[in-house]
Amino acid sequence: MTDAVVFVRERSEPLDPPPTLSGGALAWGRANLFSSFGSTLTTFAFVALALWLVPPLVRWATVDAVWSAPDGALCRQHQDGACWAFVAAKLDYLRFGSYPIAERWRVDAVEALGAALIGWLLWPSAPKRALGAVLFFVVYPVAGFILLRGAPVLGLPVVDTLLWGGILVSLLTALVGIVFALPFGVLLALGRRSELPVVRLASVLFIEFFRGVPFITILFMANTMLPLFVPEAWTPDRLLRPLIGMALFSAAYMAEEVRGGLQLLNRGQYEGAMALGLNYPRMMALVILPQALTMVIPGIVNNFVGLFMDTTLVSIVGVTDFLEAMNNAFKDPAWSGPTIMATGYVFAGLFYFVFCWGMARYSAHVERTLAKGRRT
Repeated sequence: MTDAVVFVRERSEPLDPPPTLSGGALAWGRANLFSSFGSTLTTFAFVALALWLVPPLVRWATVDAVWSAPDGALCRQHQDGACWAFVAAKLDYLRFGSYPIAERWRVDAVEALGAALIGWLLWPSAPKRALGAVLFFVVYPVAGFILLRGAPVLGLPVVDTLLWGGILVSLLTALVGIVFALPFGVLLALGRRSELPVVRLASVLFIEFFRGVPFITILFMANTMLPLFVPEAWTPDRLLRPLIGMALFSAAYMAEEVRGGLQLLNRGQYEGAMALGLNYPRMMALVILPQALTMVIPGIVNNFVGLFMDTTLVSIVGVTDFLEAMNNAFKDPAWSGPTIMATGYVFAGLFYFVFCWGMARYSAHVERTLAKGRRT
């Protein structure tokens, strides 16, 4: 009887590559563009539409465009393309409004510092993000206000907010609304679910009032009525009034988004947190709110996008935001013309689109990251 030969494999066989149509661009196109007869027809229809619209738009924006000119005469002669020379000539006014030229470095410094801190906070693997949060929410507002407004003690001349305008005001308004909307919205949502009748009633009245009144009305009320409730020496600044109105208005809408997330949580999450001996603040901060806010990320970001676009409404109370600065630039007779106006509005649309699209893409990335964690 012969001995049996035993062979033990020490390493696995290399995996065969997947079929060509099961991964990569071909697989994605097959699944999303050509998955059925109707999907194929829709794909070809949109391709045909793009071939019809995109080349003329690209030619209008690049080949036939006027890139440099001392005034609008050349743009009026060549009306087949965009007049980017107008944007270049008015860019400083569109960015700073009437902010003094010699002090515009302060605006650049504030914007650069804010962009750095926001990038620090939005980078998931950034070191010491808690320190970044303290700098952004505590130190940055104070330092930014001192730089923009001025402080004679520090050798910075005072610049009245009447001179602020353009992109500076749009970004400032959006940032103030976004930063204050979420924490105030969380407090209002918790207050609406409170077991204390007085707190619950006050939260409900606040939310329903601000959600039932048009935003334009809120701006007019903030501009005309806020000074009536404080002593004359404490009258809010002309720019501060619409900022307060926007923060309160956006907080009411944010409260309903957060309340929806709280209602989605299973009762077991509350009971489990209480079984661990957590008091109410720690239960909300460590267990409930992280899960609730994760569930309503699309709604929260949707509110942020709407808030950013609503910054254009502050012009009705005399604040020169970016769009209002663009309208003022059109009044220059040296730069009048239909092509010039179209180019200005296209540039304004691109400005708002880039910021809103960036917020939407980042929120989608966060959703995918959190979904991977839940699946794991």
